[in-house]
Parts: sequence; C-alpha cells; structure tokens
Amino acid sequence: MGAICLVRHGQASFGAANYDQLSARGEEQARQLGYSWEAACWLPKTAVSGSMQRHHQTALNALAAAGQDDGYEVDHGWDEFDHESVIEAQLPGFRTEDPRTFQDAFVQATNRWAAGGDDGDHESFAEFSERVLIAFDRLAEATGRGDTSVVFTSGGPISIVAAHLLGDARLWSVLNGVIINTGVTKIVTGRSGRTLLSFNEHGHLPADQVTYR
Repeated sequence: MGAICLVRHGQASFGAANYDQLSARGEEQARQLGYSWEAACWLPKTAVSGSMQRHHQTALNALAAAGQDDGYEVDHGWDEFDHESVIEAQLPGFRTEDPRTFQDAFVQATNRWAAGGDDGDHESFAEFSERVLIAFDRLAEATGRGDTSVVFTSGGPISIVAAHLLGDARLWSVLNGVIINTGVTKIVTGRSGRTLLSFNEHGHLPADQVTYR
C-alpha cells in the first residue's frame, strides 16, 4: 500500500500586514519536522505544496532540514480557502489582534459558510471541498505501492480530506479547529481503498513550540 502525509503549514504571521508568511516560530516548527524525518532516515517519494507562501516556506524549511534537495511540485488544489473574505461576509468590518477573539469569529463565520449560508463573493464551501478532494484523488492515484507522498497545505484542506474519509462532512469544523501547526495527518491507500490512519500527529514539536494559529 501507499501513504499520503498531509502537513499543516508552520505558524503564520497573525496580526502582521502579510499573514501569508511564516513567523520565526513557524519556520522553526517546519525545521523540527524535517529534523524528525532526518533522524528516522526517511524522505518522501513525492512532495507537493499548495501555492501559498506559507506552504512554500514550510516545504522549504522541512525538506532542507531533512536533507531533501529534490524540491517539490505545486498544486493549487491544496490551497486554503479565503478566510478573510469569509469572515468579512459574515462579520463586515470585523478586526482584532486578539487570537482568541479572532478564533471565535473564525468559527462563527466558517460554520455559516460551510452550512451554505454565506452570500459572499468568494469560493463556496462546496466548491472548496470539491477542489480539495480532486487534488487528493489525483495524488492518491499517483502514489504507488510502497511510496509515500507528502503535502504541505493548510488546516482547511486537511480537515476536508479527514472528514471525507470518516464519512461525515459535518466533522470538518471540529477537525479544523484543532489542527496544530506542522501537525501530520496520515492516510494509507491500497486495495481496500483509502483509510485515515492518524490525525494531527505532532510529536516532533517540543511542548513550547505547539501552536494552533
């Protein structure tokens, strides 16, 4: 059987002018993941990244720390949804620099979006889900027996795939709220189909490096 590891990006720059870049802690989280691969004498057969800057930076830091010089492919299907537009559609003018206040607003807005009650001018939850699952199918079909593929992406796409494999799309919001930066979700593929083997593994991170946002 083959395996696919979905990696959430390292901590992004919440509160900065450009959210879509890793913080110093996010870069270190990605390196810690790569060091754990190096210690295990393991490298992925195929590496894929979404097209966002935080995806690229996570991939570069993790693969370099692991000693992988072959680079990675880019697949826009693994991009995160536009959370800023989703929040603006639900809570016009909302702004905060407090992570907990932001998280409450994020959950409220994305729950409404996922339920189909968001009239904003952006990708719908159904379109987002379809895009991610097409990317997942594409990679699963390309991952051969005995091979492992790694995807550097975001919490939203990882939660879509996990909820799909668990057979309940309603789990998306719950799963999306607990994914740790650089957490690893593993899926095995084979004759019996595709199975979620583990979710949100983060043993490579010291306790003081664990973040959710």
